[in-house]
Amino acid sequence: MVVLEAPPVRDTRRVSAAVAAAGVSSFALLYAPQPVLPQLAAGFRLDPGSASLTIGVATGALAVAVLPVAWLAGRVGRRRVIVWSVLASVIIGLLLPLAPSFPVLLVMRAVQGVAVAGFAGVAAAYLADAVGTARLPAAVGAMIAGNSVGGMLGRLGAGFAAGPMGWHGALLAVAVLSLLCALFAALTLPRDHAPGSGSQTSGRGSPSAGPVRRARLGAGLVGPFAVGTLATGAFVALYNAAGFRLAAPPLSLAPAAASLVFLSYAMGTASSAAAGRLAARLGWTKALATALAVTAAGSVLTAHPSLPLIVTGFAVLTAGFFAAHAIANAWVAAEAPPSARGRAAGVYTLCYYLGSGLGGTAGGVVYGHAGWSWLIGLTSAWLALAVLAVLMTRRSR
Repeated sequence: MVVLEAPPVRDTRRVSAAVAAAGVSSFALLYAPQPVLPQLAAGFRLDPGSASLTIGVATGALAVAVLPVAWLAGRVGRRRVIVWSVLASVIIGLLLPLAPSFPVLLVMRAVQGVAVAGFAGVAAAYLADAVGTARLPAAVGAMIAGNSVGGMLGRLGAGFAAGPMGWHGALLAVAVLSLLCALFAALTLPRDHAPGSGSQTSGRGSPSAGPVRRARLGAGLVGPFAVGTLATGAFVALYNAAGFRLAAPPLSLAPAAASLVFLSYAMGTASSAAAGRLAARLGWTKALATALAVTAAGSVLTAHPSLPLIVTGFAVLTAGFFAAHAIANAWVAAEAPPSARGRAAGVYTLCYYLGSGLGGTAGGVVYGHAGWSWLIGLTSAWLALAVLAVLMTRRSR
């Protein structure tokens, strides 16, 4: 039996802070165009579905790249890939406002998505090796909290800057903020184990347990993989369309005012940080199903025409989604054997960003052609399927 001494608490905090900063940088860049989609649509003469490709191509490229990047991290080291990721994505973010046309913008966003894959597909496995499984739920919760802060700051910064500076200046402002976070992460992130050593250094239990757990890996992770695809698709679809709905009559909000809906990400920061305690109290299955139910309830609230109820609905669905994301992410990292942890994390990230790219774009098309009520119906169906997958996973384990 291989037993490892847990890292000091100080080191755990350092790891969590560095990964959280990398998450802030990566997710601020990834979703910064979301609040300025109406401005992009006006500037390039696009419909909502086409404008949503600005998000969809980046997340789709991330999904395609995540498994190759996870494989690369196993060869050259996870820390190195994370650092390369945050620095490359910032450089592209600084160049993005110079895009002369929408097709060029999409190509640059696709490349940026590939760069962000280095963080998104590797961070959970890096944390599992760095802090151990006992502290993993809390560390993953801190990582997801950093991701949600990044998403919120990127969207708010772009939304407020869009009025006086246009979408070009908005994206540049977010890139500068991300540069500071990326530099902090690159300078602070502790070195990981030597490439390829994860199976020896991260072991928990006897080596003979590995084949048994590998045999159960597929069935034991169906639920969180489904959450990664379906719940993320619902969440991104709602936020992609939010700017269009808030800017349209009868609400007719300015970009800065409409971007305030992204303050709801503060609820996601709190709920993801608390998700580990929820999972410890209820168990993986009940905690994940509860978080998905909260997400669905919040999305239904947004169907009301009253602005306060719409804002309340976004706060509720954001809290539910980020709790579900944190629980599903930790479930994957805890369930996978050490030798397959990086691969399992990569598959979850693949599912997550496939859901983001495909679901977010499909949601924009549905909203553009049928309106908000049909979008709520579509996303609620996706969330119901995710709950069903979680419950079926429970029976198969």
